[in-house]
Amino acid sequence: MSTTLKLVMQKLFDEVGSLDERCYNALGLNQDILMEHAANGMAEFIAQNFAKHSKIIIVCGSGNNAADGIALGRLLHGDFQVAIFYARKPKSEMALIQSKRADAVGVGTCQMLSDCDVLVDAIVGTGFSGAFDAHLESILKQMNALKACKIACDVPSGMHRNGEMAHESFRADVSLTMGALKRSLFLDAAKEFVGTIKVLDLGICRTIYEGQTNWSLLDEEDLQLPCRTKKDTHKGSFGHLALISGNKAGASIMSAEAALRFGAGLVTLVGSQKEQVPHTIMHAPQLPSNTTALACGMGLGDTFDPLELKKFLDNSLTLVADADIFHMPILLEILQREKIVLTPHAKEFVALLKQTNIADISVEALQKNRFLYVEKFCEKFPHATLLLKGANVIIASKNKFFINPHGTQALAKGGSGDVLSGLIGALLAQGYSPLEAAKNGSLAHTKLALNYKGADFSLTPYDLIEGIGNL
Repeated sequence: MSTTLKLVMQKLFDEVGSLDERCYNALGLNQDILMEHAANGMAEFIAQNFAKHSKIIIVCGSGNNAADGIALGRLLHGDFQVAIFYARKPKSEMALIQSKRADAVGVGTCQMLSDCDVLVDAIVGTGFSGAFDAHLESILKQMNALKACKIACDVPSGMHRNGEMAHESFRADVSLTMGALKRSLFLDAAKEFVGTIKVLDLGICRTIYEGQTNWSLLDEEDLQLPCRTKKDTHKGSFGHLALISGNKAGASIMSAEAALRFGAGLVTLVGSQKEQVPHTIMHAPQLPSNTTALACGMGLGDTFDPLELKKFLDNSLTLVADADIFHMPILLEILQREKIVLTPHAKEFVALLKQTNIADISVEALQKNRFLYVEKFCEKFPHATLLLKGANVIIASKNKFFINPHGTQALAKGGSGDVLSGLIGALLAQGYSPLEAAKNGSLAHTKLALNYKGADFSLTPYDLIEGIGNL
């Protein structure tokens, strides 16, 4: 199993079949060798986490994912109470070979599923598409209902290549994925099914096995917080964020307070402010001359007419754009800015795709193909940085794509996105590049939620703001 020491950002792959082929053709490692290492990695994980003689049931299909599971049964046999449940008869060459090996050492089978210590899903792997028949759906339903620690072999059965899940899919506590991280494991819909994800090696160093990819996984350790090392400074040394504040001023006020707490030296709400503004936040009818970054959209409403709004945005300042701005005609002009961070949720991104003539799709269609439409957007607007909110946040610019998998359901609360915009705006004001501001703002945002000690349903935007000082 791969070491827990994180040396470099982990890569994400749309598919790993080509990586396996390279092992066969260029490195002299045949399918059998890779499979034995995959099975050995799973066996090591189980041996390290479960007592000897624990009851283990391995549910196998007919292909090479099943072959991995059958090999696992052979390796565990003797030290554990192992039984293989064949959901389908072995058909692939490797499944037949592994079945003969398992039979030779006396690995038992079972005809019925029952509660156990460990339940391993090895029905189908990354090659699955379409839907299960009634027989396999019934088996998966039984598996999900059992009391056991549930482990997926490579990916949970039912996962499509794009991360979409079949109607009845395996709900894993742990996914032991082979060789490299599959991007499909991080589609929003998959988050309910994958559990904890661990990468197993295939008899070759992961850095050698992996090829080139434009997609990477962000870790909490990647967070780079603002750092005030220079002593001879003043408030102007750390930037001035101006937030255009509309008739739903509460949103922009929360953004402003988050920005001030996250290191911006000065924060100003711009507009005809009627709400009571906290004493720490400034207010001005016009953009301050020393502004270093802009934020617009949070609670903007219909306060400004198009010409007035255009006047505020008629500059070359780096901008974080959110919320209401995605439904306004001025969006197309904003997209021409050289430095911009866009932070839509799914519904807003659908509106953005439609306005830019990239696609006219439903939110449901987007959620099934988030990776595809993010790539399409970045191809058309390579100068922009996109942060697509969701259970797993996607951050992208040009041909660089990152996934922040640390989001939690606690953030599903009005105002959470306003805090995120404030965090990003604060970093932009302090001189971070748009991409770095988006990545670090997102990581800070999710870490704030993870650090919260209360019940997940009770988290408020002000709990997030309060926690910034303890990051």
